[in-house]
Amino acid sequence: MTSTFDPAVGIVSTGVSIFADALGDQAVDVSSVDWRPPMEGTEADLAAVATDPLRADANTRALAAYMGVEGNLVGVAPASELLGLEKGQFLHAGPPLLWENASGPMRGALLGAAAYEGLVQNPEDAESLFASGSAVSLDPCHHHATVGPMAGVVSPSMWMWVVEDPADGRRTYCSLNEGLGKVLRYGAYGPEVLDRLRWMSDVLGPVLAEAVRNSGTVNITSILGQMLQMGDEAHNRNRAGTLMLLRDLGPALVRGSMDSKDLSQVFSFIGGNDHFFLNLAMPACKLALDAARDIDGSTMVVAMARNGTEFGIQTSGTGDEWFTGPAQIADGLYLGDFGPEDANPDIGDSAITETAGIGGFSMATAPAIVRFVGGTVPDALATTRRMGEITLGNNDRWAIPVLDFLGAPTGIDVSKVCRTSILPQINTGMAGAVAGTGQVGAGLVTPPAEIFPKALAALAQRTRARQ
Repeated sequence: MTSTFDPAVGIVSTGVSIFADALGDQAVDVSSVDWRPPMEGTEADLAAVATDPLRADANTRALAAYMGVEGNLVGVAPASELLGLEKGQFLHAGPPLLWENASGPMRGALLGAAAYEGLVQNPEDAESLFASGSAVSLDPCHHHATVGPMAGVVSPSMWMWVVEDPADGRRTYCSLNEGLGKVLRYGAYGPEVLDRLRWMSDVLGPVLAEAVRNSGTVNITSILGQMLQMGDEAHNRNRAGTLMLLRDLGPALVRGSMDSKDLSQVFSFIGGNDHFFLNLAMPACKLALDAARDIDGSTMVVAMARNGTEFGIQTSGTGDEWFTGPAQIADGLYLGDFGPEDANPDIGDSAITETAGIGGFSMATAPAIVRFVGGTVPDALATTRRMGEITLGNNDRWAIPVLDFLGAPTGIDVSKVCRTSILPQINTGMAGAVAGTGQVGAGLVTPPAEIFPKALAALAQRTRARQ
């Protein structure tokens, strides 16, 4: 039996491109499909989750709950007042962490926070406090409706943003942004870092608190939508968002009771810190994602967070359980003479932005970001399209102009990640591995692949237990 190949019919090619390229050179019509085998060892769990009768409706409900949240800025106050933190209690970014496993930047931030709180005179003297654990405690920010960038350390005297959903009164919190370079969240703890933190508590926090009280509603969710149409992606680029926040708070700031010199410093500090709005984007994202928690059968990721040692995720259908693996070192651009050998593994709660569909998921809306984190403009466009393959839907409130106003890809699906082997893309800053160094660069990073099969296995186990 013989057959004749008709090139007019065309061919669909999957896998490696060499076959499709060779046929294309011969003027054959080839359609390439970016197909990947599922992650190794996930076949049985994928089958179990795929046949879960709860899954489709659970994911629809989770995505709808997330989409229905509005995040309004309603206050600024110390963590002791908002979270009930007492002296010696510290929050940190990422999944749970013991002092003995803490990375350099996490240790540096905790040492600096201990000195800032007056537990010790010199930050280095706090080493013994944390090593003994007798006078201090550590707990993840996420366990307190809070998110913190980089090391994410929160101590009682630090002032926090308060973001609220007017529909149900739920609130989330985040510290105020210090700026870039040698700052506490990057593990620096020198005198200039502590002086800045004290000024933020003595001046910045009270000034902002008065302005928020005297302003009308500041809708952070709406600002995020506008940012994406103005060249920000709300993780490593927040320039438009910061300026819009100043626009909304500016009149109340000027009418406030604060000394003109203090007010001038506040305007200069915020205006000179393009990342200032990040600390509002983060709690707004967490507020929305927390609405999607605890829906039995849902495979949607509701948190991605890193503590500088481990990367962890939580899913809607598995409660508060963390699925963790080793944090990765970002691939990116370095400041000054720093290089890969100086960088600490990925750290921070700021990946909550990618979990919500912005940041690295919306790189297409902020092509200028590639100059800060590396890559090219075509890479940025391709990344956003690729993230659409592992998400449950698109958030039309956060439209991306260059993709014909397609909504940001939203709702990471653990089963899609395992089935396609496509990992979430994160834009991130890089902290120095040695405590006290500060920021060394910025770049792109993905989670460790093994955490998604772990989450999938837990979801599959629950599915089987119900059957």
